[in-house]
Formats: sequence, structure tokens, C-alpha cells
Amino acid sequence: MGTETWLPTAIYLGAFLAIFYFLIIMPRKKQEKQHKETVASLKRGDKVVTIGGLKGEVAKVKEETLVLKVNDNTEMEFVKKAVAFKEEEK
Repeated sequence: MGTETWLPTAIYLGAFLAIFYFLIIMPRKKQEKQHKETVASLKRGDKVVTIGGLKGEVAKVKEETLVLKVNDNTEMEFVKKAVAFKEEEK
């Protein structure tokens, strides 16, 4: 009688964990990988938006940071992880 009570529970738990992995963890890993590739491919002249909503053009790319040209007189340095996405060319 002991195996009859824990077996359905174990099956439900396993199914829940599988669903959780495929719906939550796997898409997040894919998104993180895509973001890393985007940040690694940034070059001078690319237009980006930071996680704070600041838009700018990449002026310099350093090892851990990049410099964004916000307007004609202003350049700001950000860590690469602060880039939310790259704006597409129109």
C-alpha cells in the first residue's frame, strides 16, 4: 500500500518539473544566449537602447564597456549588460 500513494505523486511532480523546464527555463536560456550574441556583435555605429531606455549610437567598444554617443556633445560609458537591444536599420 505504500507504493500506491507515492507513485502518482511522483508522476505528477515529474510532469510538473518537465512542464516548468520547457515553458520557463528553456526559453529564458535561449533569450540569454541571443542577448549575449547581440552584445558581442556590437560595433561602432550601431544604434542601441539601454535597459534604462536611453538611445544612442555606439562610439567605442571596450572589453567590458561601451561608449554611447547620445547627441553631438554627449558620450556616456555603459557596461555591455546595460544594452537592452539593438535598433534595426530602417
